[in-house]
Amino acid sequence: MKKILYIGNNLSKKSNYHSAMATLTELLQSEGHEVICASDETNKFVRLLAMCYTIIKQRNSADVVLIDTFSTSNFYYALMTSQLARILSLKYIPILHGGNLPHRLRHSEYMSTMIFKYACKNVSPSLYLVSEFKKYNFETSYIPNTIPVSEYPFKLRIKLEPKLLWVRAFDKTYNPAMAIKVLALLKVTYKNASLCMVGPDKDGSLNKIKDLAKQLGVFDSVTFTGVLPKELWHQLSEDFDIFINTTNIDNMPVSVMEAMALGLPIVSTNVGGLPYLIENNVNGLLTPVNDEKKMVEALVTLLQDPEMSAVLCKNAREKAERFDERAVKIKWNKLLEDV
Repeated sequence: MKKILYIGNNLSKKSNYHSAMATLTELLQSEGHEVICASDETNKFVRLLAMCYTIIKQRNSADVVLIDTFSTSNFYYALMTSQLARILSLKYIPILHGGNLPHRLRHSEYMSTMIFKYACKNVSPSLYLVSEFKKYNFETSYIPNTIPVSEYPFKLRIKLEPKLLWVRAFDKTYNPAMAIKVLALLKVTYKNASLCMVGPDKDGSLNKIKDLAKQLGVFDSVTFTGVLPKELWHQLSEDFDIFINTTNIDNMPVSVMEAMALGLPIVSTNVGGLPYLIENNVNGLLTPVNDEKKMVEALVTLLQDPEMSAVLCKNAREKAERFDERAVKIKWNKLLEDV
């Protein structure tokens, strides 16, 4: 068994948002590994200090440092903590979450090399980033995000209603405005169309999205729940028939994996790692980025063809079962044995 220091945004208890970090921590602990997480500080600067302090404090006892690595401002957390680990002769493993990390590889070449070249291993939850990182000769292993599939009740939706569900943070990266525009267009044909948006306000987008809904005359058809624990949004999903994902940049979103497990037919933008998760016309539908007209066309196709929708849902559930935690545990244990 290993003593693992896990560096990332450990904010699940404070935000009610069950992150990939929280899920992996629980998985590793269930296998007998000791996991110390840093940090749960809400202030970004204080969080970085806490991360660095924990690395220094645990430098003589930790076997390996896992570092959640994103592509925006949190990229610099990974840079600073990985270099501190190097200075202290600690082995570290970046876990590649940022859907825009290929942009970092191209435009932050020196910093990327500092992080990824000297890692004992890079781990990606998507084959998309495995492919991108190999172009730069950064050795990368594929270990998908995990979901406990048996805990996700599958509901086969036979006859769909235009009830849309969107689950993501309100952030321009995830393009919540597109969801509102899609609803407005869909209501031209389906007057009873509705949309539920689940997620925290990450960058101040929420009020802008509410204003947009008012401008387009659909505010009364949109429900904003704020962030919900996963158990609650899973229960909520039973009242909706189609899951939409409008993101501009993405990797391997857990919310989409969960929707697949729950039996929600999925219409998503075709970006980043999504085509590695969703095979168009097989287990979901993919549409161009920021093209609400094409997404509405895909939604109408689902609404008018229940047989197609049923096939997509069954195939999506089968795909989701590949991410069951039992298979993922084996991959993590094998990786850690080799560290």
